[in-house]
Amino acid sequence: MDRADLRSRVGAALSRFLAGQRSRMEAIDPEALTPVIDTIERFLSGGKRLRPAFAYWGYRGAGGVDADAAVAAFASLELVQGLALIHDDVMDGSDTRRGEPSVHRRFAAAHRSAGWHGSPDAFGTAAAILCGDLCMVWSDELLHTSGLDPAAIARLRPQFDEMRTEVTVGQYLDVQTQAAALSTTARASLVARFKSGKYTIERPLLMGAAAADAGPDVLAAYSGYGLPLGEAFQLRDDVLGVFGDPAVTGKPAGDDLREGKRTYLVAAAMEAIDGTDRKDLERHLGDPDLDAAGVDRLRGIIDGSGALARTEARIADLTANALAALDTATLEPEAKAVLTALAEAATRRQV
Repeated sequence: MDRADLRSRVGAALSRFLAGQRSRMEAIDPEALTPVIDTIERFLSGGKRLRPAFAYWGYRGAGGVDADAAVAAFASLELVQGLALIHDDVMDGSDTRRGEPSVHRRFAAAHRSAGWHGSPDAFGTAAAILCGDLCMVWSDELLHTSGLDPAAIARLRPQFDEMRTEVTVGQYLDVQTQAAALSTTARASLVARFKSGKYTIERPLLMGAAAADAGPDVLAAYSGYGLPLGEAFQLRDDVLGVFGDPAVTGKPAGDDLREGKRTYLVAAAMEAIDGTDRKDLERHLGDPDLDAAGVDRLRGIIDGSGALARTEARIADLTANALAALDTATLEPEAKAVLTALAEAATRRQV
């Protein structure tokens, strides 16, 4: 089965589950709640399905047998991803996601259109937070109603719980790092691992391995692969957040600079520069009104400092370490081949 087939099966599992949630919501108050389920369905309709893919192929690599129940169980990870992205956009004040209005902006616009009382932006924020909360609640429900053997669910449950704690802690570390202006590469690497890396790759892999009742050698190989690859994935995202093409990323150019993200890329620049360049980067990082010329100026400082090259080198080193870890355990050959390809897909997205 190729990755496109798996994406299709994950999408079908989500569609079936959300159809049931639609019936529940519309039975309560169709006028008020249909826009909620519409928004969540639309938001979850896109994406690369990376987390279910890592879980599924981790499961297959450890000897798990293909089954729709396993695909449905791992599709629950898309609901966790939905929570993380919806709340991340609220915290960052992002206007768009995947080329469309972010969830809080969508609900604010609906408030304005309807002429309701109070602040449209406050309503949009509240609605988005609650949509994210629903995604978190439903991730549990989809996992437990997937049809996967209860013993397998019991084995993977600790990984699932740990993952959801880690991504929430990682989000806090991210906002605290920005607030405290902590610009070191060590801090940025910590945030990258917990905000994105562990819940994108390592924990899904370990969930799949646990579902297949894998031995300690497989678990160790998956952590050795997942931890560095997860960090590399986030570093690639950070590069795209500064140098990416909006037509590819779905977000305005330079948004991470306007939001003041203290990423590895920015920290590497801070560690390498002084004088006027450092003053300009410190002054304008986090300026929500930064214009295109300002974005270009900061990009030039970062690139000229060697930080972009340093970040690319770290991505390459982390990816090589991850791939080497796959050779430390005996894995099902097709799954190993797919995990190798997924490493390339996760870290070599185009700028």
